[in-house]
Amino acid sequence: MSHQEIHKKVVILGSGPAGLTAAIYASRAQLEPLVVDGPQPGGQLTITTDVENYPGFSKGIMGPILMDEFREQALRFGTQIINVWIDSVDLSQRPFTLYGKDSQDSAEITTTIKADTLIISTGASAKWLGIPGEAPVPEGLGGNGVSACATCDGFFFRGRPIVVVGGGDTAMEEALFLTKFASKVTVVHRRDDFRASKIMADRVKAHENIEILWNTEVKEILGSKEKGVESVRLFNTERNEESLFPTEGVFIAIGHKPNTDLFAGVLDMDDVGYLITEGKTMKTNIEGVFACGDAQDSYYRQAITAAGTGCMAAIDAERFLAEHESGAQQQTATNW
Repeated sequence: MSHQEIHKKVVILGSGPAGLTAAIYASRAQLEPLVVDGPQPGGQLTITTDVENYPGFSKGIMGPILMDEFREQALRFGTQIINVWIDSVDLSQRPFTLYGKDSQDSAEITTTIKADTLIISTGASAKWLGIPGEAPVPEGLGGNGVSACATCDGFFFRGRPIVVVGGGDTAMEEALFLTKFASKVTVVHRRDDFRASKIMADRVKAHENIEILWNTEVKEILGSKEKGVESVRLFNTERNEESLFPTEGVFIAIGHKPNTDLFAGVLDMDDVGYLITEGKTMKTNIEGVFACGDAQDSYYRQAITAAGTGCMAAIDAERFLAEHESGAQQQTATNW
């Protein structure tokens, strides 16, 4: 198997809204960026259906189509995109080195990438229950009544009953937000009390349009491709009983995990794993390395905000290169 070596001024890990926006800006600045697709090309929007809150699409647009548009726009300006699984990185010196394989299961390093600057836009993954019916369409009902983002999809459930699964602050926030749309919100929690902050838990408990099912687990999500979600199979751990609970939507709210394990112990991150950036910039603790999108945003987690930080990261990288290239030229002139 042949081995390829690539050297680029800007390398972008991840091809969701943040990564491809960074690519658009970097390529228009004639930096000829390289985008490394990773395990989910296009990011989380590729497993959603209608996107109605992204500006510029008055009638909405399908998530996969929107990401295809991002991709084509980046390619139009000269971005190179490859599909490689990055196995390890060396950020100890510039240019940075990334080692890639053909797949996660492959043992052989087939690609070595040298990067003068690195933009990390690896995103975050919703934590799922791992139950039947939860997977993305067409295997399950994910994106067709099952969601992990209330602010993304709540509008589609106007006047309909929904279930929220979880007991932390994320679940409380989702449940309260969804009361703006749903006819009724039922919070299903496997314990007998919430682990959320007291103020958030109290708000949920006091809300007239929220019902709570304690000591209960969701075992299966039922429905069809045509009708979407129709019910959930519940198991009450206290009574040791199963039952079917009618609902038209299920929001899994047990948290997100940023896809940043590759940088553990190297880049500064919070307790969950979100990369920490400096002030209003996208700079990390290593000069020349920038982070954007859901890999560093634990609060907003929207396509439009991810795209915005991708723009910022590209501008930060462009300015970094300009400053260092200028400095290198001055040093060469002095030596001469």
